[in-house]
Amino acid sequence: MTIPTPVRPTEGAEPAIVTTGLTKRFGAQTAVDAIDLAVPRGSVYGFLGPNGSGKTTTIRMLLGLLRPTGGAARVLGAPMPRSLDTVLPRVGALVEGPAFSPFLTGEQNLTRFDAADRHSPSRTRTARVAAALERVGLAHAARKKAHAYSLGMKQRLGLANALLMPRELLVLDEPTNGLDPQGTREVRSLIRSFAADGTTVFVSSHLLAEVEQLCTHVGVMSGGRLVAQGTLDDFRRRGGPTRVRVRTPDVDAARAVLASMKIRPDAQDGASDHDLVTGMLYDSVPPEALVAALVAADVRVRGFDVVGETLEQRFVELTGEGFDVVA
Repeated sequence: MTIPTPVRPTEGAEPAIVTTGLTKRFGAQTAVDAIDLAVPRGSVYGFLGPNGSGKTTTIRMLLGLLRPTGGAARVLGAPMPRSLDTVLPRVGALVEGPAFSPFLTGEQNLTRFDAADRHSPSRTRTARVAAALERVGLAHAARKKAHAYSLGMKQRLGLANALLMPRELLVLDEPTNGLDPQGTREVRSLIRSFAADGTTVFVSSHLLAEVEQLCTHVGVMSGGRLVAQGTLDDFRRRGGPTRVRVRTPDVDAARAVLASMKIRPDAQDGASDHDLVTGMLYDSVPPEALVAALVAADVRVRGFDVVGETLEQRFVELTGEGFDVVA
């Protein structure tokens, strides 16, 4: 039993989400200030920002729940909110937590939601509901009342609801909220499988460690503005230098190898780690070439790693906020 998956995006297709100068004001307050989003098709796009930065307002405009004050948005190649009827059937969403009837079972809740969708075929409803529950790991709780579900189970049920029909785009607001580590890993694996099927996933989250493991692209909001956007690798690379760390008993020999490859070893005056050599690694020196040079020079390498600036460090630089914020 499987859920049908959308057709993979063609190469060069218009991004799944594009906004130009998208703005939302509430009276004198500007909640979203002229943002230009570009979410490539097939990507897992992490939408980050501290509380009050405008993430939820942006999502509501993209889904047609709020009308922009200015600017424009296109979702799956169509202008929003003008194209709600043709776009929303191709979009699955879990926004601001799932809401279900507490005295209906998980299976009954999904059946009710699916029946309310005029685009869903009734003849396959039972099979699609069962497949969605199975895919999110809730088949065993299909006939349990929703009020008896834990918060994590409700999150899974919300994901199942978003999967009842084939989707080209999933918009997920804090999809791992309330999940234990095992549940978080399972949802992460699910999201990766969606992207592998060709679905674009737009994830709003404040869990930066999750975003680093999950997303291919990142956008950061602060004070209603989009302050950074790009691939995860480019995002980190723009933040600061990459450093190499070599742990070895042959410190002097290792430092000589680094110097021979135009990598200036850091000073070790007063260093507590007497078997560690560090230096700034430039793009012109592949890490594997450095390892090969160390081995060729008979340097005994006990440990080797390349350390770039973390997403958390970049986030703090851009927003002035720590990572543990509520989205």
